[in-house]
Parts: sequence; structure tokens; C-alpha cells
Amino acid sequence: MKKHIGLRKEAKYEADFDDKKIKAYIDYLISWMKERVADACAKGIVLGISGGIDSAVVVALAKKAFGKNVLGVIMPVDSMQNDLKDIKELEKAVDLKFITIDLKNTYDTIKQALPLINSNLALSNIKPRLRMAVIYALAQENNYLVAGTGNKCETHIGYFTKYGDGGSDILPLSKLLKSEVKIIAKHLKVPDSIINKKPSAGLWEGQNDEDELGFSYKDLDSYLMDSNAKISQEVKNKIDKMYKNSEHKRNVSLQPQEIDTILK
Repeated sequence: MKKHIGLRKEAKYEADFDDKKIKAYIDYLISWMKERVADACAKGIVLGISGGIDSAVVVALAKKAFGKNVLGVIMPVDSMQNDLKDIKELEKAVDLKFITIDLKNTYDTIKQALPLINSNLALSNIKPRLRMAVIYALAQENNYLVAGTGNKCETHIGYFTKYGDGGSDILPLSKLLKSEVKIIAKHLKVPDSIINKKPSAGLWEGQNDEDELGFSYKDLDSYLMDSNAKISQEVKNKIDKMYKNSEHKRNVSLQPQEIDTILK
């Protein structure tokens, strides 16, 4: 695996961040987002607002790129009560007014229609898929592109819901480690309450990423920076397994070969 220096001065988790790199990469991301939207002949960006650091950074970047042509959407089901205060602070920080679409009744109706589904995870993954459907309807209505919020860590291990929060047109944070997202958040003046909170996919009340994964983002960052990083072999094996098992999530639907190639 190639070493990842990224926004640091060397490929070590403890290494100092480089301010010039941070500012330059923020400018690059803003320009890149503008180019992608222009290429699609679209007008702006729509994204889901969770109260977490990733969506906060993306909406802050989008505001710098598109001004008021940014639509942030809060979509509570039953697991966002603890995030609403942070979201209010974020609205003030980026000077945007988000909209709220409550999906609890919709989710409950679908859940009742699926008595054969007993897995809590399978049921919980309906939530991000509902949100994706709403986001794309709003995108089409407004001629906006959908901005995803996944970072390099989540993408690598497949820690997202396929056709849920993994469904997007652009993925601005996909080359940034979790610690790099945090340092960019500080530069963009994202509220400290969001920067310092435990990362959560918001699948159920009280859920947090690191408890579910069984390792820390610090370990994951360290391993993705340098495969020889001093973390336990057990964690390395777990990360490698998650990467292998989630390969299908990072690719478009698998297709067979052309007929003429097979039937010669």
C-alpha cells in the first residue's frame, strides 16, 4: 500500500499538519466542486445534514463554492435528537437555513410492511436509503448535484450503506483521512461541538462508529497512512478483511462479458 502523507509533513499520525497544504487543498476542493457542477450543467449542491463532522465540512465547502445555491436537508427518523442543537450551530456558522423532512412515519410504514426482516442492521439501513431517495428527488427538482459525505477511511472499509449514504454524484472528502477532515473542519470554523463529538452513522440512538467497528479512527488513519504503522496485527487483519468484503460497494454493479466475447 502506498504511503499517505496527505496534509501532514510526513506519513505518521503524530506528524504536524502543514498549513499551506491545508489551505491549498481547501481551495482545490472548492474549485473541483465548481467544475463538477458546471460539467453537469447543474446549479448547486444538495446534501444530507447529520450533525456530524463530515456533512458539516461538505456543507461549509459547498457554501464557499456556490453561495446560497446549497440545500442542506435534515432527515430525522428516530435517532437525531442529540444532533439538533449542533445542527442549529452549524446553520449559523455557514449562514444557511437547512430544511427538515421528517421520515419517521415513512420508515415505520416500510418497517411494518417487512415482517420477514428481523435483522436490526438490515432495518436500520433502510434509513439512509430513504434519505438518499429524498435527496435525489430534491436534486432533480432544483437541478443540483448530490454531494456525499464519506471520507477516505469510510470508503476504504465500506463503512457506508450501499445505495444509501453511499449514493452521491460527488464525494469531496474521499481522499481525506478522518483526522484530515477534522483539521479542515477547524480551518472552516465548523463548531467545536461537532468537531469534538464521537463519530456516528446515526443508524440508531447512541450508536457510534468506533464501538461498532471495534477499532479507533486513529488506528485506521495510521494504517492507511503507512501499512507498517505500529498498530496490532489483529486490527490490521480486521481492516484488510473489511476492505476485501466491501469491494462490491466501491464498484458499479458487476456485469457479465459481452455476448460476442462469450459465444464466439
